[in-house]
Amino acid sequence: MFPIIDKRETGINIRKIMDRQGLTAKDVQQYLELGCVQSVYRWFDGVSMPTVDNLYALSELFKMPMDCIVCGNRQSSYFHCVEQYNESQIRRISKYYKMLKNNQIA
Repeated sequence: MFPIIDKRETGINIRKIMDRQGLTAKDVQQYLELGCVQSVYRWFDGVSMPTVDNLYALSELFKMPMDCIVCGNRQSSYFHCVEQYNESQIRRISKYYKMLKNNQIA
């Protein structure tokens, strides 16, 4: 079977990853330097997909392979990617990200 990306499931997955890492749509918009936050909301709804460049950048932001972000009809070798961090790690990473965003770390 030819692999196909499911835009809606991918959007749901992006939202779930962001929620677990304490990131908002505005955080992602600013990180990717998007013109408006609506692009991120369109991903959530499955109306559109991030470009390959944006997926690559999201994989860096989320600290996980692109395969963990994109959902489709093939089983990923990274099936439990989102669950790879425990809650204390997620809180620590989120706090560090917010400090970086506010230029509090040299």
